[in-house]
Amino acid sequence: MNASFYSGARGMITEQDKLNVISNNIANVNTVGFKAKSSIFMDLMYYNMHSQERVTTGTGVRMQHTNTDYSSNGVTEERGDGFNFAIVDQDGFFMLRDQVTNEVTYTRAGNFSVSLHNDGYFYLLSDAQKYVLDANGNPIRYINGELTGQPGVVTFANTNGMLSVGSTEFRPVAKNGNPILVNGANVLQNYLELSNTDMAQEMSDTVVASRAYTYALKMVQTSDEIEQTINGLRS
Repeated sequence: MNASFYSGARGMITEQDKLNVISNNIANVNTVGFKAKSSIFMDLMYYNMHSQERVTTGTGVRMQHTNTDYSSNGVTEERGDGFNFAIVDQDGFFMLRDQVTNEVTYTRAGNFSVSLHNDGYFYLLSDAQKYVLDANGNPIRYINGELTGQPGVVTFANTNGMLSVGSTEFRPVAKNGNPILVNGANVLQNYLELSNTDMAQEMSDTVVASRAYTYALKMVQTSDEIEQTINGLRS
């Protein structure tokens, strides 16, 4: 009976985790450059019940990790202020450098702006006020009404497991390898890549996860009722 309580409770927790991921995708449906995530589950430990039939039973599931969909779906929108950029029809990321820590992160969100730095120069900055880097890894300045370069684009041998930094930035891990410069990247100025959240899919996933949560809750409630009945017979 304890196993049924545990499996049901784990199922509720797992489906709530999935709903949290879905909620975040929906909340960022209008966030420039946002990449939707999906939940990946794993089975917990299985064991053989003490019976002649050697019945195998499990102890539920849990969310192992989330996968990020880096595809752009080809969705771009014209935003003509001169400081917006979009990577079109190919993989890759813009490079950003933190003004304080010098940490480099990567993004598909090209909603940039120009701002005056305390060194007296104007720089092209991301929405999070990080330097936008050119193909040589140097911050792009704004001098005499013109940018000193175009945002560089890099890619990785694989993007599996990249860490999310905020809603639209990513930090590579060891297995991703070093960034690889994309020569001749197709970058459009005055355009932005939109969120790749698929609202129809997210709503469908919400229904599935909500029903699964309800079934897991019912399992816990039923186990509780059986436990109460058994305890009543003992008294």
